[in-house]
Amino acid sequence: MTDSKHPGPVDLAAIAAGIERTNELLTRVLAEVATTPSTHAVFVDAGYVYAAAGRLVTGTEDRRAFELDAEGIIEAFIDKARMIFPDSRLLRVYWYDGARRRIHTTEQQSIAELPDVKVRLGNLNAHNQQKGVDSLIRSDLESLARHRAISDAVLIGGDEDLVSAVEAAQGYGARVHLWGIEAGGGRNQAEPLLWEVDSQRTFDLEFCKPYVTRRAAYESSFGEVIHHGPAPSRDDVRFVGAQVAAQWLGSRGRDSLAELLPGHPYLPGGVDQELLVEAEALLGLSLRGHADLRRALRDGFWDHLRTQY
Repeated sequence: MTDSKHPGPVDLAAIAAGIERTNELLTRVLAEVATTPSTHAVFVDAGYVYAAAGRLVTGTEDRRAFELDAEGIIEAFIDKARMIFPDSRLLRVYWYDGARRRIHTTEQQSIAELPDVKVRLGNLNAHNQQKGVDSLIRSDLESLARHRAISDAVLIGGDEDLVSAVEAAQGYGARVHLWGIEAGGGRNQAEPLLWEVDSQRTFDLEFCKPYVTRRAAYESSFGEVIHHGPAPSRDDVRFVGAQVAAQWLGSRGRDSLAELLPGHPYLPGGVDQELLVEAEALLGLSLRGHADLRRALRDGFWDHLRTQY
């Protein structure tokens, strides 16, 4: 029996062999890591791109008023990522958009057929607002980061709801880079999102201009053909407000009018948004940066409704 206070001689040869095996294993692991390329993916909120690029180039966010060369701008995003991440390979571009009942439009089908592009669809409500897109972005971004499928994520969007997606990806070690489109006289990306990401980049008018083309005319949701012209006056906008009010009253009925009148001069959020969208379609102009014209629009809306009660 060996006395624990007086152990036998140490086997230095065995220890040395163990250290050598460990070093060989570490060398193989480091070599594999060194030869494994970094991977990046691009996550595009299409609604943001359409609205921001349309507003910057044509002055309106209404998709019916302009055409976006989606294939061209996607290729431009890919080229820019290739320059910024020269030692990284592209996994794919994720293009998030909305569609009624999540059924691809003809344009979305064409985008889905592009190489290295995956179209992911949220729903589109009655006011043409995307629903469920942010959750799709978070799910994909978090899953890819968790499985170490990407080392860098390019996020093109501006909604504050994307902050949780950024935090989730960063928690798994991925770096998230926020790209945006220039906003004249302000920001079109939430500040908490800007604070959370690892880097930021903004594309200007010269970058976006080749991919956005104003339509000479387009059809509004009322079936009227809208032609672009000079900026409208307050009286013009007030008249359009009355037009929208007549359409609204015809489709909703007098019971809805009775519910609306006690709130004068304020409109419920849903009605106000509907008024703005329809008026912009009729005018062929975005009113988002024209507070005085928006007030004139609401005045015209109320003028018509109050004459009908």
